[in-house]
Amino acid sequence: MEVALIIFALMLLTIVGLGAYLTVKAVGAAKRGVERTVVQARRTVEDTALRAKSFGQVGVAGALAQLRLDLRTSMRATQLALAEGARADASLRESLGLFERLSAHGHELDGELKRLEQEPDRQRTAELLPDLRERASRIIQSADSLRWAARDRARRFAEDDLSLLSDQIQMESGALRDWSREPVDDLAAAAAEWDAAQAAQAQSAQSAQSAPSPEPAPKPRPAALNPPAPTVQYPWQKAPRPESAG
Repeated sequence: MEVALIIFALMLLTIVGLGAYLTVKAVGAAKRGVERTVVQARRTVEDTALRAKSFGQVGVAGALAQLRLDLRTSMRATQLALAEGARADASLRESLGLFERLSAHGHELDGELKRLEQEPDRQRTAELLPDLRERASRIIQSADSLRWAARDRARRFAEDDLSLLSDQIQMESGALRDWSREPVDDLAAAAAEWDAAQAAQAQSAQSAQSAPSPEPAPKPRPAALNPPAPTVQYPWQKAPRPESAG
């Protein structure tokens, strides 16, 4: 009884622990999803505001808004292109590392431009605009270079794969149009050859078994164990007479 209670308690604790773990994972996933949604919505609102400022304002404020909009658009497009390409091409991970370093400079410049939008001294801000434009141009050119290189690489791989696939399809099409020999005929011919070989092998084995075995050569009869000794004629013995032989 005590063993059953212990087992039941362990099972209950396991179920509770598993439920708590799954709950934490679900809450974390939901939280990350909400955070991504909030960040995306915030970016959309900020980009819309920057676009409105670039069109609706002139002078320093419009220039700063246009710089931020160009910088953010280029960096976001490059990030998406590299992230999608890295799923299929592992060599782009190094490019992602370079882009992360470039993103640090982009975030720094975007923050500086955002602070200058609230700067009341427009003359001082106007003096900084050439340097800001140069920095933004360098970052944008670097991001565009990474993005187009990744796209060119993916397009080249797609073209090579399509060429190989086209060659394979052409070969298969040629094989399908070859009506001179049907696959069924080839199989029938192979089966007939196999049957003939098996029949010939069986016939040769049967012939070898039915052939009469050669009779062994007659062995010489063994000599008597005690053959009669030849009669020895001594000189002092007389020759037998003919009448005594009869």
